[in-house]
Amino acid sequence: MNLFVTGAAGFIGSKIAELLLKRGDNVIAVDNLNDAYDVRLKEWRLSQLRQFENFSFYNKDIVNRSSMESLFKEIMTKHGQIEAIINLAARAGVRVSVENPWVYVDTNVVGTLNLLELCRKHKIKKFILASTSSLYGNNTLPFSEDKKTDLPLSPYAASKKGAEALCYTYHYLYGIDVSIPRFFTVYGPAGRPDMSIFIFVKKIYNGEEMPVFGDGKQSRDFTYVDDIAKGAIKMLKPVGYQIVNLGNNHPVGLDYVIGLIEEALGKKAKIKYLPRHPADVTATWAEIKKAGELFEWKPEINIEEGIKRTVEWFRINWHWVKDIKV
Repeated sequence: MNLFVTGAAGFIGSKIAELLLKRGDNVIAVDNLNDAYDVRLKEWRLSQLRQFENFSFYNKDIVNRSSMESLFKEIMTKHGQIEAIINLAARAGVRVSVENPWVYVDTNVVGTLNLLELCRKHKIKKFILASTSSLYGNNTLPFSEDKKTDLPLSPYAASKKGAEALCYTYHYLYGIDVSIPRFFTVYGPAGRPDMSIFIFVKKIYNGEEMPVFGDGKQSRDFTYVDDIAKGAIKMLKPVGYQIVNLGNNHPVGLDYVIGLIEEALGKKAKIKYLPRHPADVTATWAEIKKAGELFEWKPEINIEEGIKRTVEWFRINWHWVKDIKV
């Protein structure tokens, strides 16, 4: 298949691109390589993808409508018809979105609209939008897809809600087949340096004091990046319009995760407890029955194995990862 993947230098986008390339698809990828976090991580991920002959990369921003339209004319001439767009380009992160909500609306809402317009104009039948468990806010656990999501606690969650709504509109008006995976706290090798596990591993490895917002008892449905990527790829299947949780269905406390990292590194954490941020929820937990029924998907990597793999990646790449700001 000819597949257009946005955010291909990102944490999840690069893993999805890698698995698609390994199975033989042609991946036409874009990323604007912004400085939301250290670009060295993005360059490292891209270096892994550039080893594949069936990978093409363009440094473009999905928010720039005219640039994207010009790019698609070039792509169609060079590669032929695109069969699906997988949109992983996003500004992510709950706390930062409170400080700068405008960039979240630009990328997550306007960027998604631009891509949906490209689907309409170029007869692209399938669209996958990466969404987030942050939409569930303070709902009762576990979070199932039929829970209310109209009370977002952060601009990040609100922007993703807007993107989801646009996807339904384009499905309704133009018959575009849309799958929307809602990701639950993704972690793994080459992760985002603003996420807790990356921060914890780096700080403990380096013997530095590390912040924990709250009492450490809050729980998250940590989900390994390979499982997330495999689930998103399964969603290339035509299903009409569907929103589906991708999570581990096994929430664990932050203090338990810190203990796993300490064990893997053979070092003790120096913890500084800080007040919980009002945009943070106390717990997440994915109900994943729908993912199993629609896409025959279930997670395979538990938190214990996932932490081991993540720590091993840090060991191998410590010579440059040690300089990444968290």
